[in-house]
Amino acid sequence: MSIITAVALLLAILLTPILLIRFRKRWVAAFNLAVTNRVTSRFAARLPGFGILTHVGRKSGRVYGTPVNVFRAPEGFLIALTYGRESEWVRNVLAAGAGQLETRGVQYQLSSPATVHDPTRRRFPIPVRIVLRLIGANDFMRLSISQLLR
Repeated sequence: MSIITAVALLLAILLTPILLIRFRKRWVAAFNLAVTNRVTSRFAARLPGFGILTHVGRKSGRVYGTPVNVFRAPEGFLIALTYGRESEWVRNVLAAGAGQLETRGVQYQLSSPATVHDPTRRRFPIPVRIVLRLIGANDFMRLSISQLLR
C-alpha cells in the first residue's frame, strides 16, 4: 500500500465519524470502539494531536487503552470529550483520579482529572475549535502531569 493510499484511508477513517457524531454520538462511539479505535491505536501514540490514554475500569479492574485527541496545556494536557462526559473512559479516569498517556512517543503519568465545559473551546488550536464546534463537543478533560515515565 502506498503512503498516499494509507494517508487517504486514515483521513477517511478519521473524518467520516465526525460528520455523524453530532447527531448519532452513541452509534458512532460504538462503531469507533469496535472498528476505528483498533486502527488508530496502532499510530495514535506517535502522531501530533493524538495519544493513547491507559486507564483502569472502575467495575472490572481491567486495563484499557483508549485513543484520544490530546493537546498540550500549561498545566498538563487537554483531551477533547468528543462523546461527552458520560463516556466510560471519562468515568474511569475520574473515578481513579489518574491515568497514563502516551503521546508523540513519550509516556506520562497523569493526575487531577477534571472535566470542564467550555463552548468557546479557547484552549484548543483554531482548526481544532472548528472541528469541535462542528461535532458539538463543548467539554474537555484537563489532566496534570505528575510524572514523566519515558
